Order: sequence, then structure tokens, then C-alpha cells
Amino acid sequence: MIEKDKKKADIVAVAKAARVSISTVSRSYNHPELVKPATRKKIDAAVRRLGYIRNRAAQTMHGIRSGTIGLIVPTIDHAIFAEVIQAFSDAVDEQGFTILVASHGYDLEREYAVMRKFLEHRVDGIALIGQDHSEETYQLIESQSIPAMTIWNHDVASPLSCVGADNAAAGQLAAAHVTHLGHSKIGLVFPPTTGNDRARGRKTGALDVLRSAGITVPDRWSVEAPYSISDAKDAVGQMLASPDRPTALICGNDVLAQGAVYAALRLGLGVPRAISVIGIGDFKGSREMEPGLTTVRLPARRIGLMAGARLAQSIIHADPRTFRELCEIELIKRDTCAAP
Repeated sequence: MIEKDKKKADIVAVAKAARVSISTVSRSYNHPELVKPATRKKIDAAVRRLGYIRNRAAQTMHGIRSGTIGLIVPTIDHAIFAEVIQAFSDAVDEQGFTILVASHGYDLEREYAVMRKFLEHRVDGIALIGQDHSEETYQLIESQSIPAMTIWNHDVASPLSCVGADNAAAGQLAAAHVTHLGHSKIGLVFPPTTGNDRARGRKTGALDVLRSAGITVPDRWSVEAPYSISDAKDAVGQMLASPDRPTALICGNDVLAQGAVYAALRLGLGVPRAISVIGIGDFKGSREMEPGLTTVRLPARRIGLMAGARLAQSIIHADPRTFRELCEIELIKRDTCAAP
């Protein structure tokens, strides 16, 4: 239970209650890796008992870390980034940091504005999704000399440190699977690729494989839909309503693939008997679908954990080196794909 004093508890009271020095309490917040776990536990117990809240604003004015990392993602509406956000949060929490999360709705100008607000709050580091960002965003990161990295898409030419997967390879793997099954009438369902290097890489990779197999995708079999099951369901439904329809669909992510499956079922088309569907991502819920979704797994949790740990360490040790970590993808065969 919190002790009710007439005035708010300060760091001196915490040090006295935990029987440690004031500098040790300060160090446990600013450099927890330098304080023994048993000592941190005593300090935490005192903090909880006294209801102590440290003044981060005052600390940042004196050049002390804020203990926060800004993570800016395109959307939090779907499961696409949920797992990577949670893993990233878990990783930085172990290093004594808390994340501030914001979304920009696939609007790079809005992303820039959000990042400015994070920097005004003196975050210790910034993490962005993918490689597509405005020139102003890259310039702001450079001018502020703040530790920053990109997550989700690996690129050897990335100007910032990055942790992610090869999205072009993911598209190639999806296309190779349906062509190996014997499909030649193949449709594509992807989100808009402008400002979205993940979707662009996957689509480019899939088309490369199809061209190599001598397969051309007619315009009427290539549809765009935002990250929405209902929008994908409507767009694919129009495509499949024609007697001249593909026998397999390659979808840019599992959200669109779910919409494609539902569109087929609404039209009475069996999956995979009448049409095969493959996604990319292997997000939560893809395995539990009926039928279970065949997809290319992007290791979201591993990406988030690795990214969070690397960014936190670069902040703690003031390490300016650029790193680029590639996480392997995997084809997950379930029940939405079969031979035509």
C-alpha cells in the first residue's frame, strides 16, 4: 500500500527506504544494466511503497536519457504489426526503456510530423517500419544525431540500421509454391505499393518468378486493396465473379488473403478445390482459419526482439555503428493451396 505523506516522495526518500545511495537509485533508472538485480528489486519495492514518480522532464533538461523510444508504424488496425510491436516492447523493457507508439496511416508526411513530436518529447531513439520515408525524415534523423533504425524490411543499402526480412524473397517463395503446384492462371491481390517498400518488394518478387515461368498476369486479375478484409473481399469478389477467373491468388499479406478466401466462399467456390490462395506474413489467426491459410512466414517476433535489443544497446553504449540484420522467412503449407 502506498504511504500517504503530506508531500510527494522524492528520490531521497526512495534511497532511504531502500537503504541505498541516491546515486544508486538514479543509476537504477538511467543505467539499470549497471545495478545488481537484487538492488533494483529493493529500489522498485521502495518506489511502489512510496508512490514515487521521477521527473523525466527535469532529467532530460540536464541531458539525462528519457528512457523512452519512439516506434512509428503504418497502422495498428490489424494484426500485421501487432506481434512485432509487442516483441519490440518486450526487448526494450528488459533494457529499462518504454516505447511510445504512433501510426501514420501510410502517409509519409504524417510520419514526419509524428517523428517531430517524438523528438520534442526527447525520446532516446526512433524506430520506423520499412525503408520508404520522406527525405525530410531522413534529414531530421541525421540532424538530430539520434539513434534510429528501420524494422521489417532488410536492405543492404539501408541508410539506417535495419532488422527485417527479404520481402522480395517472400514474394518469390509464394509465387514459386503455386507454380510448382501446376497453376498457370494466377491472380495478384496487393495493397498500393507507393510508399510501401514491403508490398512493392513482395509484388516484384512474385512477378519475377511468374515471368520466369512464362506466366503473364492479365490486368483484370491484378487488383489493389488496402489493409482491410472487407475491401479485399469486395475486390476479389468482383474478379472471381467472372467465368474467366484465375485458379490461384497470390496475396501481399494475410489480411488480404483472408478477404480473398471469404470472397471465394461467398461465391460458392471451394478453397482450394476451385481456387488456391496464399498469403504472406503468417499473422495470428492465419493458422486458425478454416481452411488454414497457406502463407510465407515473416518472423515478426524475432524481428521485434532483435530490433528492440539492438536499438536499446546502441543507445546505452552510444554506439553509432550501422547494422543490418536479416531474418529468414519460411513457407508454411496449410490447406488453402492445392494443384489446379
